[in-house]
Amino acid sequence: METINNHEPSPRFNPLNDFLFFKVMGEKGDEPQLIGFLNAVLGRSGKESIESLEIKENKTFVKNVLSGKSCILDILAVLRDGTKVNIEVQLRNEHNMDQRSLFYWSKLYSESLDEGQDYQELPNVVAVNIVDFDFPPDGDTHTCFHIREDTDPSLILSLALEIHFVNMVKWRKQREKGLDDPLHRWLIWFDERSPPELVAEVANMDNAIKAANDKFGFVTQQDFDVWDYNRRREKAQWDMVSSRNNARREGEKIGREEGQQTGRQEKAIEIARNALAKGATPEFVHDITGLDREIIQGLQ
Repeated sequence: METINNHEPSPRFNPLNDFLFFKVMGEKGDEPQLIGFLNAVLGRSGKESIESLEIKENKTFVKNVLSGKSCILDILAVLRDGTKVNIEVQLRNEHNMDQRSLFYWSKLYSESLDEGQDYQELPNVVAVNIVDFDFPPDGDTHTCFHIREDTDPSLILSLALEIHFVNMVKWRKQREKGLDDPLHRWLIWFDERSPPELVAEVANMDNAIKAANDKFGFVTQQDFDVWDYNRRREKAQWDMVSSRNNARREGEKIGREEGQQTGRQEKAIEIARNALAKGATPEFVHDITGLDREIIQGLQ
């Protein structure tokens, strides 16, 4: 594969591809780029900036994607104050993003309390979702949700829940905003459609994006690994589609057969009822219709 400066492959792989996103942002050593991205999403700057975090590597993720198994992208970081941050990328709209995000937030929140611990020891949990479809449909590029009081939105029940959505579809419609916004710079880098010169520009402006770009270049230059992953992932997806189609066809076949069987039985019951009404014995009716004797007795 030919490359240009700054390790920018041509054509460019999608940085939001689950495997590549994890390899660039979710491994030990990726702390600089993850800190920069989270500061941009959470709006942290100055004294409020995240300066350090611990990445909890998900080895199961790597194992599963390379074997073609279905998996959930899960980049988990723990901030200095104990706050847990989960980052997920979703490229396809499964029409369940609200429930999905709440489920994984609640799972991470509830699993943070060991037996015997006090509820006050539960950490805040932040969920960051990057979606490549229009969700929430009435929101902007970046939306953030808390538990608020209905009549006074300024009154927050608890800071324990914080869920962010970064909407790539909305952002592409507003991408002329400029490069002053740190999150906007990150979205330029994440977007596989961004021109190489623009990607290089934002990487030169932001050390965290430069770190991500360098790691991305290193990973995508391992041609065999990326090709092998894409091949296995594509095969797994085709196998899943094929299995679903086979199951659907088998279900339709069984349905047709059951329908035909039901029709034959109803016809036999009608014949049996008429024969019994004309004085035929149950044994004779059984012989001509094949119905069980219990059914025939019920018709008498």
